[in-house]
Amino acid sequence: MLERMFKPFEDLLVAAVADASAGDVLDVGCGTGATTFAVAQALGSEGRCTGIDISEPMVAAARARAAQEGRPANFICADAQTHAFAPASFDMIISRLGVMFFADPVRAFANLRSAGRPGAALRFIAWRGMADNPFMTTVERAAKPLLPNLPARRLDAPGQFAFADRYRIEAILMASGWQELAIRPLDIVCGFPASELGRYVSWLGPVGLMLQGMADPVRAQVIDTVRGAFDRYIDGTQVRFTAACWMVAARAPMDVAYG
Repeated sequence: MLERMFKPFEDLLVAAVADASAGDVLDVGCGTGATTFAVAQALGSEGRCTGIDISEPMVAAARARAAQEGRPANFICADAQTHAFAPASFDMIISRLGVMFFADPVRAFANLRSAGRPGAALRFIAWRGMADNPFMTTVERAAKPLLPNLPARRLDAPGQFAFADRYRIEAILMASGWQELAIRPLDIVCGFPASELGRYVSWLGPVGLMLQGMADPVRAQVIDTVRGAFDRYIDGTQVRFTAACWMVAARAPMDVAYG
């Protein structure tokens, strides 16, 4: 469902790889591998795409898909912040909504820079702020009266909106050694089948986490209440919303000694 929802971002990153004429690409926060597979297919036999994610179940699913469907991609289960990449292994590093969760983002982006070759391109998509993305907080707003212990989001902590401030992104990238920064807003219409709304509500985000350990009838009451809050986003058989994000570009310096 999430792969279908964020397919427009996948397409943008595949196009960015093509524009950069990249050959060896690292996909950070690859999840179950949709963007990794799409980039690998676009590269063909002339390149390779490696996905990295900290989630063992997601990487296992990606590897199983690669084996079952003969997809040309490699996967690493590790924390990109600390993983010992071979120095200067990639000429492009990409991420679709996967870089906002680092405990130490400066260290993480410095580690990624060292994994890139001199002049390597960086392209990632990250969420803008909560005010720009009301769809993404609909569940919490609707469920709060029924879940008084629902924790509030900490905007200064790793999480979905950790990169809402473009100046924070700039500071992190500059401190970690990236150059030629360019940050532009993206407003992209995304969607998924309305029939999947119950699954979206009951599995994702802080409310979904609380619901996993909750018994009926309270769980059913929360889901029914929250579903009603999405009425304005339903268009026929689809849920549609505008995702407000940043497209971030940077480049590794040419004069860095690696190894």
